[in-house]
Order: sequence, then C-alpha cells, then structure tokens
Amino acid sequence: MWQEDRHQRIRALLSTLQRVSTERIMADLGVSRETVRRDLLDLEALGELRRVHGGAIKPADEAPIAERAQTHVKSKIAIARAATGFVSSGQTLFIDSGTTTALLAEELAKLANLTIITNSVDVALKLRGASESAESANEVILLGGTLSERSLATIGGTTIAEIQRFRADVALLSPVGIDHRSGATNFDHAETEVARAMVNNADRVVILADYSKIGQRSRIAYCPVNRIDLLITNRKATEAVGFPTLKRKLEQVILA
Repeated sequence: MWQEDRHQRIRALLSTLQRVSTERIMADLGVSRETVRRDLLDLEALGELRRVHGGAIKPADEAPIAERAQTHVKSKIAIARAATGFVSSGQTLFIDSGTTTALLAEELAKLANLTIITNSVDVALKLRGASESAESANEVILLGGTLSERSLATIGGTTIAEIQRFRADVALLSPVGIDHRSGATNFDHAETEVARAMVNNADRVVILADYSKIGQRSRIAYCPVNRIDLLITNRKATEAVGFPTLKRKLEQVILA
C-alpha cells in the first residue's frame, strides 16, 4: 500500500473513532509496527493527529489522565524541579490540575512557608502534612466546587467564585498545548475556565509544558502569549517546528 493511501486510511480511522491504537492500524492496513510508527510521525508533523501511548488521537483531544501520567515523566519531573527555582518563601500560588502540576506538588512539598491554592485533589494530598514543623508548614487551600468526571479536580461556578476571592503572586499552570498564535490552550471547557480565572487573579503566569506540547493547540485558549511571564519546557522543545516563533514572543523561556 502506498504511503498516501495509508495516511488516508489512518485519517478515516481517526475521523470515525477519535482515537485509534497502533494494533488497530496494523490490522486494518496490514503493515508492520515500524511502518505505523513512521506514518504517525509524518501525520503528527502535519498537525493531523497527536501520538499518545499505544496509538494516536485527534489533535484537539486529550488522553485520559491515567495515561498521561505515564508519559514523558522524566521531562515533567525536570520541569517541576526547575519551577521551584522561581518560587519564594511567603508567596501565594495558584496551581491547576494535571500530571505535571502533580509532580510539581511533590517538589513544592520540600519547600516551606507557601500558600498554595489549587482545584486539584491530587496536588492538595501531595502537599498535605509534608512539612515537619508547624511554623514553616505550607498552607494548602483546596477550592470547592463540583468534582470533575475527567479528573480528581473541582470545577464549575463555585470554583471560579472561590478563585476570585484570592490574589496570587504566581499561577503555575499546565496546558494541553501552547503555540505562538493562541498561547496556552486546553481541551475541556470547565478546566479551561478554572485556568483562565487563575490567570486573571495572579500577578505572574508560569506555564509548565513538556516538549510534546510545544506548537500544539487545543480547543480553548485561556492565556495569550503576551500574558505568559515564563515558559518552562525541555531542551527537546527546541526541535519543535513552532518553537523559534513561540520563543520570540515570550518574555522568558527556561529549558529544563
């Protein structure tokens, strides 16, 4: 089968199923795993799909959080550790939900005298009781609201209203994608509204995005590039097609 024919079949599968496994493509096209890998790389470069563990999804979609937690772990840990260098004792932080911010919570638990406001149950649990001294313990505020069906996080009008009661020094947020045109974007509407409220009520915005998110754009924009004070990503991000243009538009970029 010619390459373009394979690509058309893969596009058709994604259009029908929204998400397709490598095994399904191999069976439908009668080709090897290596051929599928090359085809998915080609189509991802064209922006027609996004590779995930075990297959591919349409570019606007987001993999389940349990699956995302297993991908690019070393890259996310490096980003989380780098982010702590931009946090100071006494600051108030907004942190949204996500696999990268969950790893960030583990690093922040080693620090002290922070007030951390989050809608993520996972982030709150990782930070709870981490400090041995009551005098230097971090204060953790878990925002109320409706529990999301997609992740262990609160969403909705109550969550937004609670965010608006606070003013944070820094919002540390992890989007589905970031590019030079739309800035930081998310897939889920309710989660996006939480992130947008955090942006609007923070003095500085730090975006945590591993290299796979660079140049990617999801459904809903919540933070334009001119509002992003710092992007922390990986050195491999420099290989992304959209990275040079994105970097020129950002105030500061750290490669972890």
